Amino acid sequence: LNTRNSHAVLEYDAATAWSAIFTGVLDRAYDATGITITIIWAGATATSGDVVWNAYIERMDTSTDLDADSFAAAQTATGTANGTSGIPTYTTITMANGAQMDSLAAGEAFRLKIERDAANGSDTMTGNAQVIAVEIKAT
Repeated sequence: LNTRNSHAVLEYDAATAWSAIFTGVLDRAYDATGITITIIWAGATATSGDVVWNAYIERMDTSTDLDADSFAAAQTATGTANGTSGIPTYTTITMANGAQMDSLAAGEAFRLKIERDAANGSDTMTGNAQVIAVEIKAT
């Protein structure tokens, strides 16, 4: 955790795969079209390079054992740092309805794991990435 001009941010290291996990409930009006996850982030100091983001969904239905992780496979997207320090980048990850979303259904609880894939050769931005917000919406 850190702040940037009093904005709370989550810091993601350039050398280690750090992650954060959020809990939510999928909107009861969800129409089984898939979801998009938008990560709003900025380089802590960098003004160039790419960050590879992984997003995972774990469905929490009535048969989920909360004592063990059961995330679906990662879905990935790459975003390029803005050329001006302090300007956010919006990186979107799309998940198809079904297995990519761990078969999450309308009205069910879930966990969302956001991870910087620091070991990926395409992750070229030096320094920390700072996540400002995450949006989840139906596609």
